[in-house]
Amino acid sequence: MNDLAADDDAEAAVPAAPSFREAVRLWAKIGLLSFGGPAGQIALMHKELVEERRWIGEQRFLHALNYCMLLPGPEAQQLAVYIGWLLHRTAGGLVAGILFVLPGALVMLGLSSFYMLYNDAPVIEALFFGIKAAVLAVVVEAVIRIGKRALKNRAMVAIAVAAFLAIYVVKLPFPLIILLAGLTGWVGNRLAPGLFSGSAHGKDTKQDSRGVVDLMFERGELGHTRPTKWHAPRTIAIWLPIWLGPVALIAAMGGPASVWTQLGSFFSVMAVVTFGGAYAVLAYVAQAAVSSFGWLAPGEMVDGLGLAETTPGPLILVLQFVGFVAAYRHAGALSPLLAGSLGSLLTLWVTFVPCFFWIFLGAPYIEQLRQNKALSAALGAITAAVVGVVMNLALWFALHVVFGTVRSVGVGMEIPVLASLDWRAALLSLAAMVAMLRLKVGMLPTLVASALAGLALQAL
Repeated sequence: MNDLAADDDAEAAVPAAPSFREAVRLWAKIGLLSFGGPAGQIALMHKELVEERRWIGEQRFLHALNYCMLLPGPEAQQLAVYIGWLLHRTAGGLVAGILFVLPGALVMLGLSSFYMLYNDAPVIEALFFGIKAAVLAVVVEAVIRIGKRALKNRAMVAIAVAAFLAIYVVKLPFPLIILLAGLTGWVGNRLAPGLFSGSAHGKDTKQDSRGVVDLMFERGELGHTRPTKWHAPRTIAIWLPIWLGPVALIAAMGGPASVWTQLGSFFSVMAVVTFGGAYAVLAYVAQAAVSSFGWLAPGEMVDGLGLAETTPGPLILVLQFVGFVAAYRHAGALSPLLAGSLGSLLTLWVTFVPCFFWIFLGAPYIEQLRQNKALSAALGAITAAVVGVVMNLALWFALHVVFGTVRSVGVGMEIPVLASLDWRAALLSLAAMVAMLRLKVGMLPTLVASALAGLALQAL
Protein backbone atom coordinates (compact mmCIF):
# COMPACT_ATOMS: atom_id res chain seq x y z
CA MET A 1 0.00 0.00 0.00
CA ASN A 2 2.82 2.39 0.85
CA ASP A 3 4.48 1.71 -2.54
CA LEU A 4 1.21 2.39 -4.35
CA ALA A 5 0.71 5.60 -2.42
CA ALA A 6 4.27 6.69 -3.24
CA ASP A 7 3.68 6.00 -6.95
CA ASP A 8 0.45 8.01 -6.84
CA ASP A 9 2.22 10.90 -5.12
CA ALA A 10 5.05 10.85 -7.69
CA GLU A 11 2.57 10.85 -10.56
CA ALA A 12 0.62 13.71 -9.01
CA ALA A 13 3.84 15.73 -8.71
CA VAL A 14 4.41 15.57 -12.48
CA PRO A 15 2.74 18.54 -14.21
CA ALA A 16 0.04 18.19 -16.84
CA ALA A 17 1.02 17.68 -20.48
CA PRO A 18 1.80 21.04 -22.10
CA SER A 19 -0.43 22.40 -24.82
CA PHE A 20 0.99 23.01 -28.28
CA ARG A 21 0.85 26.77 -27.65
CA GLU A 22 2.81 26.41 -24.41
CA ALA A 23 5.42 24.35 -26.24
CA VAL A 24 5.74 26.96 -29.00
CA ARG A 25 6.38 29.67 -26.42
CA LEU A 26 9.05 27.61 -24.70
CA TRP A 27 10.82 26.65 -27.93
CA ALA A 28 10.84 30.32 -28.96
CA LYS A 29 12.41 31.20 -25.59
CA ILE A 30 15.05 28.50 -25.96
CA GLY A 31 15.81 29.63 -29.51
CA LEU A 32 16.40 33.19 -28.34
CA LEU A 33 18.53 32.25 -25.33
CA SER A 34 20.55 29.31 -26.68
CA PHE A 35 23.99 30.89 -26.57
CA GLY A 36 27.19 29.10 -25.64
CA GLY A 37 27.53 26.37 -28.24
CA PRO A 38 26.11 22.83 -27.94
CA ALA A 39 27.19 22.33 -24.32
CA GLY A 40 25.43 25.48 -23.18
CA GLN A 41 22.36 24.80 -25.31
CA ILE A 42 21.96 21.26 -23.97
CA ALA A 43 22.33 22.61 -20.43
CA LEU A 44 19.63 25.21 -21.14
CA MET A 45 17.21 22.59 -22.46
CA HIS A 46 17.94 20.34 -19.48
CA LYS A 47 17.17 23.20 -17.11
CA GLU A 48 13.94 24.22 -18.87
CA LEU A 49 12.58 20.79 -19.84
CA VAL A 50 13.85 18.44 -17.11
CA GLU A 51 14.48 20.48 -13.99
CA GLU A 52 11.90 23.27 -14.11
CA ARG A 53 8.97 21.95 -16.17
CA ARG A 54 9.56 18.17 -15.97
CA TRP A 55 8.20 17.69 -19.48
CA ILE A 56 10.72 14.87 -19.96
CA GLY A 57 12.50 12.66 -17.40
CA GLU A 58 16.24 12.66 -16.79
CA GLN A 59 16.89 9.20 -18.23
CA ARG A 60 14.78 9.76 -21.33
CA PHE A 61 16.53 13.10 -21.91
CA LEU A 62 19.96 11.42 -21.74
CA HIS A 63 18.86 8.57 -23.98
CA ALA A 64 17.63 11.04 -26.61
CA LEU A 65 20.84 13.08 -26.26
CA ASN A 66 23.09 10.08 -26.85
CA TYR A 67 21.11 9.16 -29.96
CA CYS A 68 21.51 12.71 -31.26
CA MET A 69 25.25 12.47 -30.54
CA LEU A 70 25.30 9.46 -32.83
CA LEU A 71 23.71 11.38 -35.71
CA PRO A 72 25.48 13.67 -38.16
CA GLY A 73 24.65 17.33 -37.67
CA PRO A 74 24.06 19.63 -34.67
CA GLU A 75 23.11 17.47 -31.70
CA ALA A 76 21.47 20.27 -29.69
CA GLN A 77 19.04 21.18 -32.47
CA GLN A 78 18.27 17.51 -33.10
CA LEU A 79 17.60 17.03 -29.39
CA ALA A 80 15.06 19.86 -29.56
CA VAL A 81 13.39 18.21 -32.58
CA TYR A 82 13.33 14.85 -30.76
CA ILE A 83 11.69 16.24 -27.62
CA GLY A 84 9.27 18.36 -29.63
CA TRP A 85 8.31 15.23 -31.58
CA LEU A 86 7.81 13.24 -28.37
CA LEU A 87 5.44 15.86 -27.01
CA HIS A 88 3.47 16.89 -30.12
CA ARG A 89 4.34 14.54 -32.98
CA THR A 90 5.73 15.84 -36.30
CA ALA A 91 4.31 19.36 -35.87
CA GLY A 92 6.00 19.63 -32.47
CA GLY A 93 9.33 18.50 -33.89
CA LEU A 94 9.13 20.98 -36.77
CA VAL A 95 8.30 23.91 -34.49
CA ALA A 96 11.02 23.00 -31.99
CA GLY A 97 13.70 22.61 -34.65
CA ILE A 98 12.77 25.71 -36.66
CA LEU A 99 12.53 28.01 -33.63
CA PHE A 100 15.84 26.68 -32.35
CA VAL A 101 17.56 27.81 -35.56
CA LEU A 102 15.59 30.83 -36.81
CA PRO A 103 16.72 33.60 -34.39
CA GLY A 104 20.39 32.75 -34.79
CA ALA A 105 20.08 32.40 -38.58
CA LEU A 106 18.60 35.91 -38.89
CA VAL A 107 21.34 37.38 -36.69
CA MET A 108 24.03 35.47 -38.59
CA LEU A 109 22.73 36.82 -41.91
CA GLY A 110 23.06 40.37 -40.63
CA LEU A 111 26.53 39.77 -39.18
CA SER A 112 27.76 38.07 -42.37
CA SER A 113 26.60 41.07 -44.43
CA PHE A 114 28.34 43.47 -42.06
CA TYR A 115 31.52 41.40 -42.14
CA MET A 116 31.78 41.37 -45.92
CA LEU A 117 31.05 45.08 -46.24
CA TYR A 118 33.42 46.34 -43.54
CA ASN A 119 35.97 43.62 -42.71
CA ASP A 120 38.81 45.50 -44.42
CA ALA A 121 38.53 48.38 -41.97
CA PRO A 122 41.44 48.38 -39.47
CA VAL A 123 39.04 48.69 -36.53
CA ILE A 124 37.11 45.58 -37.61
CA GLU A 125 40.34 43.64 -38.13
CA ALA A 126 41.45 44.55 -34.61
CA LEU A 127 38.11 43.50 -33.10
CA PHE A 128 38.23 40.13 -34.82
CA PHE A 129 41.82 39.65 -33.69
CA GLY A 130 40.53 39.69 -30.11
CA ILE A 131 37.48 37.55 -30.90
CA LYS A 132 39.67 34.79 -32.38
CA ALA A 133 41.59 34.54 -29.13
CA ALA A 134 38.37 34.27 -27.13
CA VAL A 135 37.00 31.59 -29.45
CA LEU A 136 39.93 29.37 -28.49
CA ALA A 137 38.90 29.70 -24.83
CA VAL A 138 35.30 28.86 -25.73
CA VAL A 139 36.35 25.64 -27.47
CA VAL A 140 38.59 24.62 -24.55
CA GLU A 141 35.69 25.18 -22.17
CA ALA A 142 33.51 23.00 -24.41
CA VAL A 143 36.05 20.16 -24.12
CA ILE A 144 35.93 20.42 -20.33
CA ARG A 145 32.14 20.65 -20.09
CA ILE A 146 31.47 17.75 -22.43
CA GLY A 147 34.24 15.74 -20.81
CA LYS A 148 32.76 16.10 -17.33
CA ARG A 149 29.50 14.64 -18.57
CA ALA A 150 30.93 11.87 -20.75
CA LEU A 151 34.17 10.67 -19.14
CA LYS A 152 32.86 8.86 -16.07
CA ASN A 153 35.58 6.18 -15.80
CA ARG A 154 38.94 5.09 -17.22
CA ALA A 155 37.33 3.25 -20.15
CA MET A 156 35.61 6.43 -21.36
CA VAL A 157 38.84 8.42 -20.90
CA ALA A 158 40.71 5.82 -22.97
CA ILE A 159 38.11 6.07 -25.75
CA ALA A 160 38.44 9.88 -25.78
CA VAL A 161 42.25 9.71 -25.98
CA ALA A 162 42.10 7.09 -28.72
CA ALA A 163 39.66 9.22 -30.72
CA PHE A 164 41.95 12.25 -30.40
CA LEU A 165 44.99 10.31 -31.60
CA ALA A 166 42.98 8.72 -34.42
CA ILE A 167 41.90 12.06 -35.84
CA TYR A 168 44.99 14.16 -35.09
CA VAL A 169 47.81 11.70 -35.75
CA VAL A 170 46.35 8.99 -38.01
CA LYS A 171 43.77 11.25 -39.74
CA LEU A 172 40.99 8.66 -39.63
CA PRO A 173 37.68 10.01 -41.00
CA PHE A 174 34.98 11.11 -38.53
CA PRO A 175 32.43 8.40 -39.43
CA LEU A 176 35.00 5.62 -38.91
CA ILE A 177 35.95 6.98 -35.47
CA ILE A 178 32.29 7.12 -34.45
CA LEU A 179 31.71 3.59 -35.76
CA LEU A 180 34.71 2.20 -33.89
CA ALA A 181 33.67 3.94 -30.68
CA GLY A 182 30.15 2.56 -30.91
CA LEU A 183 31.50 -0.94 -31.57
CA THR A 184 33.83 -0.59 -28.58
CA GLY A 185 30.93 0.33 -26.31
CA TRP A 186 28.78 -2.51 -27.65
CA VAL A 187 31.48 -5.14 -27.14
CA GLY A 188 32.67 -3.59 -23.89
CA ASN A 189 29.22 -3.88 -22.39
CA ARG A 190 29.44 -7.65 -22.88
CA LEU A 191 33.03 -8.09 -21.65
CA ALA A 192 33.18 -5.50 -18.85
CA PRO A 193 29.67 -4.21 -18.10
CA GLY A 194 30.88 -2.47 -14.96
CA LEU A 195 32.91 -0.04 -17.10
CA PHE A 196 30.46 0.46 -19.94
CA SER A 197 27.02 0.15 -18.39
CA GLY A 198 27.26 3.51 -16.61
CA SER A 199 26.01 5.18 -19.77
CA ALA A 200 22.99 2.92 -20.07
CA HIS A 201 19.67 4.65 -19.80
CA GLY A 202 17.25 1.97 -18.86
CA LYS A 203 14.08 2.23 -16.86
CA ASP A 204 14.00 5.08 -14.37
CA THR A 205 14.61 3.86 -10.85
CA LYS A 206 13.72 7.13 -9.18
CA GLN A 207 10.13 8.14 -9.53
CA ASP A 208 11.00 11.82 -9.13
CA SER A 209 13.16 11.61 -12.28
CA ARG A 210 10.13 10.95 -14.46
CA GLY A 211 8.49 13.60 -16.58
CA VAL A 212 5.34 14.27 -18.56
CA VAL A 213 6.55 12.15 -21.49
CA ASP A 214 7.17 9.15 -19.24
CA LEU A 215 3.64 9.24 -17.83
CA MET A 216 2.16 9.74 -21.30
CA PHE A 217 4.06 6.66 -22.46
CA GLU A 218 2.83 4.57 -19.54
CA ARG A 219 -0.76 5.59 -20.30
CA GLY A 220 -0.41 4.56 -23.93
CA GLU A 221 -0.73 8.14 -25.22
CA LEU A 222 2.45 8.11 -27.35
CA GLY A 223 1.32 5.89 -30.19
CA HIS A 224 3.53 7.78 -32.66
CA THR A 225 6.63 6.43 -30.85
CA ARG A 226 5.79 2.89 -32.02
CA PRO A 227 6.92 2.49 -35.64
CA THR A 228 4.74 0.71 -38.18
CA LYS A 229 6.02 -1.29 -41.14
CA TRP A 230 5.32 1.71 -43.38
CA HIS A 231 7.04 4.27 -41.18
CA ALA A 232 10.50 4.15 -42.75
CA PRO A 233 9.39 4.01 -46.44
CA ARG A 234 6.89 6.83 -45.90
CA THR A 235 9.39 9.06 -44.09
CA ILE A 236 12.07 8.49 -46.75
CA ALA A 237 9.60 9.17 -49.58
CA ILE A 238 8.61 12.51 -48.00
CA TRP A 239 11.86 13.90 -46.67
CA LEU A 240 14.47 12.90 -49.27
CA PRO A 241 12.75 14.95 -52.02
CA ILE A 242 12.29 17.87 -49.60
CA TRP A 243 16.01 17.78 -48.80
CA LEU A 244 17.61 16.96 -52.16
CA GLY A 245 15.01 18.21 -54.62
CA PRO A 246 16.17 21.86 -54.52
CA VAL A 247 19.81 20.74 -54.75
CA ALA A 248 19.13 18.67 -57.89
CA LEU A 249 17.16 21.54 -59.46
CA ILE A 250 19.96 24.04 -58.79
CA ALA A 251 22.56 21.64 -60.20
CA ALA A 252 20.50 21.16 -63.37
CA MET A 253 20.11 24.92 -63.84
CA GLY A 254 23.63 26.06 -62.92
CA GLY A 255 25.87 23.20 -64.00
CA PRO A 256 28.58 21.47 -61.96
CA ALA A 257 30.93 24.50 -61.87
CA SER A 258 28.34 26.84 -60.36
CA VAL A 259 28.97 28.02 -56.80
CA TRP A 260 25.35 27.13 -56.04
CA THR A 261 25.89 23.53 -57.14
CA GLN A 262 29.11 23.35 -55.14
CA LEU A 263 27.43 24.71 -52.02
CA GLY A 264 24.42 22.43 -52.32
CA SER A 265 26.41 19.28 -52.98
CA PHE A 266 29.23 19.94 -50.50
CA PHE A 267 27.01 20.79 -47.55
CA SER A 268 24.59 17.98 -48.38
CA VAL A 269 27.54 15.62 -48.00
CA MET A 270 28.47 17.42 -44.77
CA ALA A 271 24.97 16.74 -43.48
CA VAL A 272 25.66 13.02 -43.82
CA VAL A 273 29.21 12.81 -42.44
CA THR A 274 29.35 15.57 -39.78
CA PHE A 275 29.38 13.19 -36.82
CA GLY A 276 30.25 14.70 -33.47
CA GLY A 277 28.48 18.02 -33.99
CA ALA A 278 29.81 21.38 -35.11
CA TYR A 279 33.06 21.31 -33.13
CA ALA A 280 34.03 17.97 -34.66
CA VAL A 281 33.67 19.00 -38.31
CA LEU A 282 34.84 22.61 -38.39
CA ALA A 283 38.48 21.78 -39.05
CA TYR A 284 37.53 19.75 -42.12
CA VAL A 285 35.09 22.37 -43.44
CA ALA A 286 37.69 25.10 -42.94
CA GLN A 287 40.25 23.15 -44.94
CA ALA A 288 37.82 22.47 -47.79
CA ALA A 289 36.47 26.03 -47.89
CA VAL A 290 39.97 27.54 -47.96
CA SER A 291 42.10 25.04 -49.87
CA SER A 292 39.72 23.05 -52.08
CA PHE A 293 37.13 25.63 -53.14
CA GLY A 294 38.87 28.93 -52.39
CA TRP A 295 35.72 30.40 -50.85
CA LEU A 296 37.43 31.80 -47.76
CA ALA A 297 40.85 33.23 -47.00
CA PRO A 298 42.94 31.65 -44.22
CA GLY A 299 41.70 32.84 -40.84
CA GLU A 300 38.22 33.78 -42.03
CA MET A 301 36.79 30.49 -40.77
CA VAL A 302 37.82 31.50 -37.26
CA ASP A 303 36.15 34.87 -37.84
CA GLY A 304 32.99 33.05 -38.85
CA LEU A 305 33.13 30.88 -35.74
CA GLY A 306 33.52 34.02 -33.64
CA LEU A 307 30.35 35.42 -35.23
CA ALA A 308 28.52 32.14 -34.67
CA GLU A 309 29.54 32.13 -31.00
CA THR A 310 27.84 35.52 -30.51
CA THR A 311 24.50 34.35 -31.91
CA PRO A 312 21.85 32.10 -30.36
CA GLY A 313 21.21 28.74 -31.97
CA PRO A 314 23.46 25.93 -33.22
CA LEU A 315 27.16 26.65 -33.55
CA ILE A 316 27.01 24.99 -36.97
CA LEU A 317 25.44 28.25 -38.20
CA VAL A 318 29.05 29.06 -39.03
CA LEU A 319 28.36 27.08 -42.22
CA GLN A 320 25.79 29.74 -43.09
CA PHE A 321 28.64 32.26 -42.94
CA VAL A 322 30.68 30.10 -45.32
CA GLY A 323 27.75 29.88 -47.75
CA PHE A 324 27.21 33.63 -47.59
CA VAL A 325 30.88 34.48 -48.25
CA ALA A 326 31.18 31.95 -51.08
CA ALA A 327 28.12 33.24 -52.93
CA TYR A 328 29.01 36.89 -52.19
CA ARG A 329 32.38 36.45 -53.91
CA HIS A 330 30.91 34.52 -56.86
CA ALA A 331 27.75 36.58 -57.36
CA GLY A 332 27.80 36.60 -61.16
CA ALA A 333 24.96 38.80 -62.46
CA LEU A 334 23.39 39.17 -59.01
CA SER A 335 24.25 41.84 -56.49
CA PRO A 336 26.76 40.47 -53.96
CA LEU A 337 24.43 40.95 -50.99
CA LEU A 338 21.55 39.18 -52.74
CA ALA A 339 23.82 36.35 -53.86
CA GLY A 340 25.24 36.03 -50.35
CA SER A 341 21.75 35.91 -48.86
CA LEU A 342 20.70 33.18 -51.30
CA GLY A 343 23.89 31.22 -50.61
CA SER A 344 23.18 31.56 -46.91
CA LEU A 345 19.62 30.25 -47.39
CA LEU A 346 20.79 27.30 -49.50
CA THR A 347 23.40 26.33 -46.90
CA LEU A 348 20.81 26.52 -44.13
CA TRP A 349 18.45 24.30 -46.11
CA VAL A 350 20.88 21.48 -46.84
CA THR A 351 22.35 21.66 -43.32
CA PHE A 352 19.14 21.55 -41.26
CA VAL A 353 16.50 19.74 -43.34
CA PRO A 354 18.44 16.45 -42.91
CA CYS A 355 18.28 16.94 -39.12
CA PHE A 356 14.49 16.62 -39.22
CA PHE A 357 14.83 13.61 -41.52
CA TRP A 358 17.16 11.75 -39.13
CA ILE A 359 14.89 12.33 -36.14
CA PHE A 360 11.57 11.57 -37.81
CA LEU A 361 13.07 8.43 -39.39
CA GLY A 362 14.98 6.96 -36.47
CA ALA A 363 13.44 8.25 -33.23
CA PRO A 364 10.55 5.73 -33.09
CA TYR A 365 13.00 2.82 -33.35
CA ILE A 366 15.31 4.37 -30.73
CA GLU A 367 12.34 4.75 -28.39
CA GLN A 368 11.66 1.03 -28.69
CA LEU A 369 15.29 0.29 -27.81
CA ARG A 370 15.36 2.56 -24.76
CA GLN A 371 15.81 -0.38 -22.38
CA ASN A 372 18.63 -1.91 -24.46
CA LYS A 373 21.77 -1.65 -22.33
CA ALA A 374 24.13 -2.66 -25.13
CA LEU A 375 22.84 0.13 -27.38
CA SER A 376 23.06 2.65 -24.54
CA ALA A 377 26.65 1.58 -23.86
CA ALA A 378 27.50 2.08 -27.53
CA LEU A 379 25.93 5.56 -27.50
CA GLY A 380 27.84 6.44 -24.32
CA ALA A 381 31.12 5.38 -25.90
CA ILE A 382 30.35 7.57 -28.92
CA THR A 383 29.79 10.53 -26.61
CA ALA A 384 33.24 9.87 -25.07
CA ALA A 385 34.80 9.75 -28.55
CA VAL A 386 33.26 13.14 -29.32
CA VAL A 387 35.34 14.59 -26.48
CA GLY A 388 38.50 13.47 -28.25
CA VAL A 389 37.31 14.90 -31.56
CA VAL A 390 36.57 18.27 -29.94
CA MET A 391 40.03 18.18 -28.35
CA ASN A 392 41.41 18.00 -31.89
CA LEU A 393 39.43 21.12 -32.83
CA ALA A 394 40.77 22.97 -29.76
CA LEU A 395 44.32 22.11 -30.81
CA TRP A 396 43.62 23.12 -34.42
CA PHE A 397 42.39 26.53 -33.30
CA ALA A 398 45.29 26.97 -30.89
CA LEU A 399 47.81 26.34 -33.67
CA HIS A 400 46.15 28.74 -36.11
CA VAL A 401 45.34 31.51 -33.62
CA VAL A 402 48.51 31.63 -31.51
CA PHE A 403 51.06 30.78 -34.21
CA GLY A 404 51.51 32.47 -37.54
CA THR A 405 52.94 29.38 -39.26
CA VAL A 406 52.29 25.66 -38.88
CA ARG A 407 53.79 22.78 -40.84
CA SER A 408 52.70 19.23 -41.56
CA VAL A 409 54.67 16.14 -40.58
CA GLY A 410 54.01 12.45 -41.09
CA VAL A 411 50.57 11.75 -42.58
CA GLY A 412 49.43 15.34 -42.08
CA MET A 413 49.82 16.03 -38.35
CA GLU A 414 50.33 19.76 -37.86
CA ILE A 415 52.96 21.23 -35.55
CA PRO A 416 53.70 24.92 -34.96
CA VAL A 417 56.76 26.88 -36.00
CA LEU A 418 57.72 28.20 -32.56
CA ALA A 419 59.38 31.33 -33.95
CA SER A 420 56.01 32.42 -35.37
CA LEU A 421 54.37 32.71 -31.93
CA ASP A 422 52.11 35.79 -31.71
CA TRP A 423 52.50 36.93 -28.10
CA ARG A 424 49.44 39.18 -28.29
CA ALA A 425 47.16 36.33 -29.40
CA ALA A 426 48.66 34.03 -26.76
CA LEU A 427 48.14 36.66 -24.05
CA LEU A 428 44.52 37.28 -25.05
CA SER A 429 43.76 33.56 -25.25
CA LEU A 430 45.25 32.96 -21.79
CA ALA A 431 43.28 35.87 -20.34
CA ALA A 432 40.06 34.60 -21.93
CA MET A 433 40.64 31.11 -20.48
CA VAL A 434 41.24 32.52 -17.01
CA ALA A 435 38.08 34.61 -17.29
CA MET A 436 35.86 31.72 -18.43
CA LEU A 437 37.37 28.76 -16.59
CA ARG A 438 38.61 30.33 -13.36
CA LEU A 439 36.50 33.45 -12.86
CA LYS A 440 33.36 31.91 -14.47
CA VAL A 441 32.75 34.93 -16.68
CA GLY A 442 30.09 34.29 -19.32
CA MET A 443 30.91 33.65 -22.96
CA LEU A 444 29.41 36.88 -24.37
CA PRO A 445 31.16 39.21 -21.86
CA THR A 446 34.42 37.38 -22.56
CA LEU A 447 34.01 37.80 -26.32
CA VAL A 448 33.23 41.51 -25.96
CA ALA A 449 36.16 42.10 -23.59
CA SER A 450 38.53 40.20 -25.87
CA ALA A 451 37.39 42.19 -28.91
CA LEU A 452 38.04 45.46 -27.08
CA ALA A 453 41.41 44.18 -25.84
CA GLY A 454 42.32 43.25 -29.40
CA LEU A 455 41.48 46.78 -30.46
CA ALA A 456 43.74 48.20 -27.72
CA LEU A 457 46.65 45.87 -28.58
CA GLN A 458 46.46 46.74 -32.27
CA ALA A 459 46.54 50.43 -31.38
CA LEU A 460 49.73 49.86 -29.37
